[in-house]
Amino acid sequence: LLCLYSCQWITTKKEKRKGLRTTKCDCSWFLFLFCVFLFTLVWLYFAIIILNDFHNFNEFIFKQRKLWLDWSLVLLIATSVLITYSAVLLVLALCLQLCGQPLKLHWLHKTLLILIALVVAAAFTGLGIKWAEEWRSASISLQATGPFLHIGIVGGMTLLAWPLASFIYRTRNTGVKVFLLLVYCTAMITLYLSPLRISSPCIMEENQLPPKPALFGHRGAPMLAPENTLMSLHKAVDCDVQVFETDVMVSADGVPFLMHDEELTRTTNVQAVFPERAALNSTAFNWTDLQQLDAGSWFLERRPFHTVQSLSAGDRYQATKQRIPSLEQALEAAKQNNISIMFDLRPENHSDYQSFVNATLEVILQSGIPLQQVLWLPDGFREQVKQQAPGVQQVYGRKRLQNEKEPLLHVNLPYQDMSSEEIRQYRQDNISVNLYVVNQPWLFSVLWCSGVSSVTTNACQVLKEMKHPIWLLPSSTYLMIWIVVDCASFLAILWAFVLLKKCSQRRWPAEPEADVLLTKINSLMQE
Repeated sequence: LLCLYSCQWITTKKEKRKGLRTTKCDCSWFLFLFCVFLFTLVWLYFAIIILNDFHNFNEFIFKQRKLWLDWSLVLLIATSVLITYSAVLLVLALCLQLCGQPLKLHWLHKTLLILIALVVAAAFTGLGIKWAEEWRSASISLQATGPFLHIGIVGGMTLLAWPLASFIYRTRNTGVKVFLLLVYCTAMITLYLSPLRISSPCIMEENQLPPKPALFGHRGAPMLAPENTLMSLHKAVDCDVQVFETDVMVSADGVPFLMHDEELTRTTNVQAVFPERAALNSTAFNWTDLQQLDAGSWFLERRPFHTVQSLSAGDRYQATKQRIPSLEQALEAAKQNNISIMFDLRPENHSDYQSFVNATLEVILQSGIPLQQVLWLPDGFREQVKQQAPGVQQVYGRKRLQNEKEPLLHVNLPYQDMSSEEIRQYRQDNISVNLYVVNQPWLFSVLWCSGVSSVTTNACQVLKEMKHPIWLLPSSTYLMIWIVVDCASFLAILWAFVLLKKCSQRRWPAEPEADVLLTKINSLMQE
């Protein structure tokens, strides 16, 4: 253990052992190691939480660098390496402390720990600058993980009592003993009482659970088929989605079609068919040109989701045959499958945006789809839409205002923008709340318990199978778990200090006699 931690072997010579005693500097490095481990552990938690939204990051990198890669794998692998390295060093240090060995951290380990701290600090800084909404995601995640994090942290701090007690009984510095005991006791009391601050919508009785939220397919079923294609729409129908959520643009000759990005490079083979025009806005192409593009093969080549690997041969073949669908085709498919369609009209800053609205409304009115199955998201020229198509459901991308002239019936917001209390209030006021984009079961469970009406998701095939939130605890059961965990922890800590005190009392009196005996033997051998 000493070799792995200090990169040197401990010898049996007494004079060498004296040179390897733990100094104040060594204790400082152990404290630094402990802090780096906790810092990296917190980053691992963040990395797992932001997986829900990581597809957005992949799309952002592609727009900037034209390079597609599932960066979530890079993030998880790198984080796992960092946390494993710091955890191994920490375990070695604790074992050495229990064995009474010196904590001489090698300079190479010191250098690597400093680098780890800098890398994780840079990661947190980048997250705060470029992806600040993920801090709110982490806050929401505590509603799902808070009760279990409390149990885990209490367990970890309880185990820490063993090396702490060992150190306290070995050291002769009374000030250090008092300081460590005060810090440890304060931390444990805080942990024991922390459930008073833990709140989760899933702490409720079974009969209070709201209905399961409806599923909106984000661009269809993008984990099972190329996004914004008819195949994706049909896969979403198979997942029992109630609404096909998509994005609409209008071609240069006035045909509304489904497309999310302003450029065609990510989801089509435009670079191969029209290389000189690949960087143009999607609206610069006429419908004839758009129909020449392959809108499905990229899905198999880039594998935007891990689920692509499990597609059947039939689905793979069907994906290669996908073309950019027009809004008319999408409305016809939605009408045949009796699902609603909700869309954004892009780009909103286009100079011809009013003509886009007119062309889109014309297609909707001519399609024959019941207007209540159309959910209108764009804010531009909304009053005109209300007059020409009064049956269309108006969905707002904002919260209600205090002096709202016309009451909102449907709102569509990022899941980070609404608290559980607001969701409950909107539900009581009969306002339908749809939150996006919800992919992870833990997040879906929290929103389900909060009472959200529906969620937009990439993972409709996963959320479809959920018949119940991941966990649901009555408040009385959670109270019982809290009391049992705290009592068990207190007894374990008390036992650790009592047991190690008895061991130290047995061990230390024998040491002076052993030293005298070794001295006599050494003098006899020298004579």
